[in-house]
Amino acid sequence: MISLAPFEFDDKILAQGAEISCKLDQLRMEKFPPNAQKTLRLFGMAEVAHYLGVSPNNLKRLHLEGKGPVPQIASGGRRFYTAEQMIELRHYLDKNGRSDAKNYVPGRKPGEKLQVIAVVNFKGGSGKTTTATHLAQHLALTGHRVLAVDLDPQASLSALHGFQPELDKNSSLYDSIRYDNPRPPAEVIRPTNFPLLDIIPANLELQEYEYETPLAMQTSQDGKRFFTRSGKSLETVDDRFDVVVIDCPPQLGYLTLTALSAATSVLITVHPQMLDLMSMSQFLLMLGNIAKTIKKAGADFHLDWLRYLITRYEPMDVPQAQMLGFMQSMLAEDILQHQMLKSTAISDAGLTKQSLYEVERANFNRDTYDRAIESLDAVNFEIQGLVHHAWGRS
Repeated sequence: MISLAPFEFDDKILAQGAEISCKLDQLRMEKFPPNAQKTLRLFGMAEVAHYLGVSPNNLKRLHLEGKGPVPQIASGGRRFYTAEQMIELRHYLDKNGRSDAKNYVPGRKPGEKLQVIAVVNFKGGSGKTTTATHLAQHLALTGHRVLAVDLDPQASLSALHGFQPELDKNSSLYDSIRYDNPRPPAEVIRPTNFPLLDIIPANLELQEYEYETPLAMQTSQDGKRFFTRSGKSLETVDDRFDVVVIDCPPQLGYLTLTALSAATSVLITVHPQMLDLMSMSQFLLMLGNIAKTIKKAGADFHLDWLRYLITRYEPMDVPQAQMLGFMQSMLAEDILQHQMLKSTAISDAGLTKQSLYEVERANFNRDTYDRAIESLDAVNFEIQGLVHHAWGRS
């Protein structure tokens, strides 16, 4: 018979939390030796051509003519490039391409403002962190300077980029938006394994902002204008990035509101099920009412775009397809044309704290991998188009 003897709750969960943390660190050391730091795989010529927007034959010709970076040659003559070499290729093509060629270095030009994309949802499990991770990495692979900001104290976005908050002791955005002795954001930004992607990791200290803000609102002007703190923080690193992607916590608190006030665009993830739609309805009503209140206090909610992204979508699931049609009838052009499909490839990659852009295609069923990566790319290229449109480009 199972013993039901009383136990000390705090001691038990502390011991279990420490054991889980230790095991996760062991897995990290095994997966990313020798120092548990993530590296990035090589990219095949077809992938590189895809993200550069050229044909594989064009890249092959450059190599044969001795132009651009030299790829690694594998068995069968297959060519592979590092992520750093992809950047070199961009600059080479931008400098040496035809005058009417596309812009291979697509970052901000003079006069174009920093794009800040807040990825939000009131309900957990909507694919918010998966979306933010792959969007940030995709924008980096396509030549944009990106800052990912993890605002969720649970730090899932950070974990997917190789950080374990309770062990790595990294600072979070809290250190830059706190009310006493804030640090410059440049001091809390960390590099990732993607050359054009930096991150501000999360940790449990972020939750302190939720506790401190109500007190600060009663005692200081800074507290009354809490919603400006993330935006002002990001302004100090404006010249370093083209796009900021913020993964907001799954709650409508002060952290989410300060992110939304800093945002130039908002992406709302939603799973096409009735309960999720009901939850989103409540989220929108609450957010709208709160936004009106803090707008009177000076918050700026002028956005370049707002879009809903359908996540974990199964096209063959009839109720989901019906729910998608129902949402499209109401939200029309505000729903992204492409959906993020539910895929075992994405969840399997997550088992090793990796995104789909990091894992090798050979480790998966090829049809499953191709279907998932095509879905992600379709969504992310559509969002990239919205970013470029906000900059005034066709």
